[in-house]
Amino acid sequence: MSDGSAPKGHGARTHAAPPRGRARPHTTRGGPPAAPQAAQVRPVRLGRRSTAALALVTAVGVAAFGWPLLAGPDSGLGAHARDAPWLFAALLPLLLGVVVATISDGGLDAKSVAMLGVLAAAGAALRPLGAGTAGIEPMFFLMVLSGRVLGPGFGFVLGAVSMFASGLLTGGVGPWLPFQMLAMGWVCLGAGLLPGADVLRGRRELWLLGAYGAVASVLYGTVMNLQGWPYLSGLATGVSFVPGDAVGDNLARFVAYCLATSLGWDLPRAVLTVVLSLALGPAVLKALRRATRRAAFEAPVTFEEPRA
Repeated sequence: MSDGSAPKGHGARTHAAPPRGRARPHTTRGGPPAAPQAAQVRPVRLGRRSTAALALVTAVGVAAFGWPLLAGPDSGLGAHARDAPWLFAALLPLLLGVVVATISDGGLDAKSVAMLGVLAAAGAALRPLGAGTAGIEPMFFLMVLSGRVLGPGFGFVLGAVSMFASGLLTGGVGPWLPFQMLAMGWVCLGAGLLPGADVLRGRRELWLLGAYGAVASVLYGTVMNLQGWPYLSGLATGVSFVPGDAVGDNLARFVAYCLATSLGWDLPRAVLTVVLSLALGPAVLKALRRATRRAAFEAPVTFEEPRA
């Protein structure tokens, strides 16, 4: 008489082995198994290839932002509309190179691509809520928290893709878009490199993320100012760019330009990022970490022979 259970030995069973780096449960003498200390699992790990790809993208970005400072007085600097298409044409294959490198390093699969799409869509949807009014951009806190949980490689790709998607969504496509993609990628990359990703939790982590978000928000605005400042005309002598002048003198004028023009946008963005990180951070971090654990990124699938 059958007891309703499946017969033994029918078909092979598969199971996913525990992710690398996660501690296995162990028993204690005279007591129940001790709770494992689960290390953080990141869907996009930084291997040698992905690190090299990110370094190349960063070098290209630094050159794209900073080359006007080294231009001569007869360079005939014009609008970024001239070089932005070339940067955009170089940035897309470089981003693809980062993705390919992480795949070859074993850090990107279909599940992490799906999470990338969901978070990029969420970030793109958050950006129009503030419409850039007085620097109010709520997408920053989500990008910082996502980079923290999911790692620097995932963070860089997420930041760039989110900004690209938001540009398409809001109609903000122009010479500034590839520079925004780079700058937001760096914001998320830095969040993934913050210390204590595996052990730091609670209020201390929230304050760390809030402080980083504030600094990153101001630096994002500063870097984006560098993208447009050399090409503006009609400015006062004390804040205008002088082609061929010493780099130190031009940087002093640039600091004055930022203080006089964009600080009123950068500081509200920083304050909003801190407030949202402290208020919504616990729930968002918990959701991201739960989704990462349930997705079992990096878990290799193994096969067992059926038992007799």
